[in-house]
Amino acid sequence: MASWLCDTGRLAPCRLYLRRAAFIRAMAWLYRAVTDSPPRLKIARMILLNVANIRKYYGPEPVLDGVTFEIRPGEKVSLVGPNGAGKTTLLNILTGKLEPDAGTVERHASARIGMLEQQPDFAESTTVWSEARQALRELIAMSEETERLAEQIGQTTSDAERQRLGARFDRLQHELHRRDGYHVDHKIERVLTGLGFSHDTFHQPVRQLSGGQQNRLLLAKLLLEDCDLMLLDEPSNHLDIAATEWLENFLASANSAVLLVSHDRFFLDKVTDRTLELYQGTVDSYPGNYSAYRQQKTERLEVQRRTYERQQTEIAKMEDFVRRNQYGQKHAQAKDRERKLERIELVAPPREIAAPPMGFPPATRTGDIVMRVERLSKAYDRPLFRNLTFDILRGERWGIFGPNGTGKTTLLRCLVGEQQADDGRVSIGSGVKLGYFDQQLRCLNPDEQVVDAIRPSHKEFIESQRRDLLARFGLTGDMVFQRVGSLSGGERNRAALAMLSAADANVLILDEPTNHLDLWARQSLEAALKQFDGTVLFVSHDRYFLNEVADHLLIVEPDRFRVIDGNYSTYRHLVQQGIAADTSAAIADRSAGDKSKSSGGSPSEAKPKSDKSTKRKRKFPYRKVADLEADIAACEDAIAEIHSQMATPDVLRDGQRVKQLAADLENRQQQLHTLYEHWEEACELN
Repeated sequence: MASWLCDTGRLAPCRLYLRRAAFIRAMAWLYRAVTDSPPRLKIARMILLNVANIRKYYGPEPVLDGVTFEIRPGEKVSLVGPNGAGKTTLLNILTGKLEPDAGTVERHASARIGMLEQQPDFAESTTVWSEARQALRELIAMSEETERLAEQIGQTTSDAERQRLGARFDRLQHELHRRDGYHVDHKIERVLTGLGFSHDTFHQPVRQLSGGQQNRLLLAKLLLEDCDLMLLDEPSNHLDIAATEWLENFLASANSAVLLVSHDRFFLDKVTDRTLELYQGTVDSYPGNYSAYRQQKTERLEVQRRTYERQQTEIAKMEDFVRRNQYGQKHAQAKDRERKLERIELVAPPREIAAPPMGFPPATRTGDIVMRVERLSKAYDRPLFRNLTFDILRGERWGIFGPNGTGKTTLLRCLVGEQQADDGRVSIGSGVKLGYFDQQLRCLNPDEQVVDAIRPSHKEFIESQRRDLLARFGLTGDMVFQRVGSLSGGERNRAALAMLSAADANVLILDEPTNHLDLWARQSLEAALKQFDGTVLFVSHDRYFLNEVADHLLIVEPDRFRVIDGNYSTYRHLVQQGIAADTSAAIADRSAGDKSKSSGGSPSEAKPKSDKSTKRKRKFPYRKVADLEADIAACEDAIAEIHSQMATPDVLRDGQRVKQLAADLENRQQQLHTLYEHWEEACELN
């Protein structure tokens, strides 16, 4: 057979036959794909959106200067860039709300493209459920048409008409099945519940919703529309952490393509698989999520910086040679190098996005216990929080988060004395000077110039010092002489942070400090707070920020609270292990007074001695929580290694080795159980 194939006279016809057979099979597959597959599968390998050389001007300098990229079905793409780079302008051009000054936007004719609206516009009498149901009106109409077709098929006496109606009925049934059109109510309930709507609000008039709830309803409608491409501009705004996690899981598993603008770095990491960086009017593409983008960006910058500096050094040498020898004996060589300089193709400077170098002054020393909160409670028409009890020690950084409506902002106002709690007590330690960042930015007078609005009242702070301070927070040039009310949200936020820095506080209390800040400003703020040697307490929904800054967490939830010694990753680990829910079981029933230190910074009011009888007695010797967590992680790694060894064929064939590993596994599991108990006790009593 081999010798027959090697015969050149027979090999050519054989190759031709194989090529023809492959061609026939490919054409047959293509015919089936075109005629039998659902309409959306026909564009599976097409380009949903093709953007070429988009330019947009609002003044002499372009906001967009040659933006080019494409999006294919199923892609999850993030669009990142500093504030003012033109991200929202670009999204409005993609949807046709704005016309570009140059360039083209090509949308696939069969693709459905939807954008998250920013301004709610609902009818007067509509309810949450009926408004969400409007997003599925196409599926509902198809379902109603199938019912009518079924009746017509049963009544017609014409075979041709019955065949025509049956074909239409089959197509509609196929489309309903593909788009899950038989479970409309279930889809609506799933999306509304996931985005934080309770069942009590389903039939509530939309006009009675808060602004944040109306924006969430707009997001729910877009998710229900099942578009081929969703354009999302800050979709996690107005969502708490639970709803944000639900949304990121929904988008990550959706078949739709997504173009996402967000400042939530956890969200970007979970959802996206490609990153577009918009800066100085152009777009650079990076494969992977946000973390991959940051790593690749650093590597690209290093290469760009070396290449640019090398060329600039060479150009400087050539220019120096020309200048020194232009009229000397080497003038011919100088003339030659001058011509080379004219022909040289300049390398662009590194595409580096500068972050403002934020910072806070050194903090004066306070007592060991900065703040003691005992059985604090607050309610309006319903309870917000109750029996909150915790101590904040000098140098700690506490993050607070929880569902919307649990009173986190109210809690901060109670701690700083702006509101009176219904019950409980807040004791401030000695030497404490509080600095409060209000997310409403009421500390800034909207009618004053920025440079005057941040002037501190407790010290002399001349204009040049204030301008230098504002520059550290990214406000430079004529911007410092604008009225506060004319600034953007991000600019006002930076001005308020600069004012907080000028206050020389040694305890910073911040309510959503990352609002309106871009990714680079958030990184700078994280670095500034980690370098600050005072104490920090902040509320945030930014999980990345919580993870980077906090070393303690207070999770405020309806009817309970939890205190975690660690950051957000620690909290998620404890939740996955099923033990985070128990960390505050006894905290609400004990007083923080049992943790009093001998320092002079302790609050003067102590807990009555009669409460000591309720304190749980130690079962294990004292150990630090961090040390126990390290032992738990090591024990879990050891258990995983034993499981891995027991799955190998060589070990399975060795009966003695299997018995030994089984005994080791049992010992490790018992050790882990004991460590968990020890850890719970340490969290409660340390």
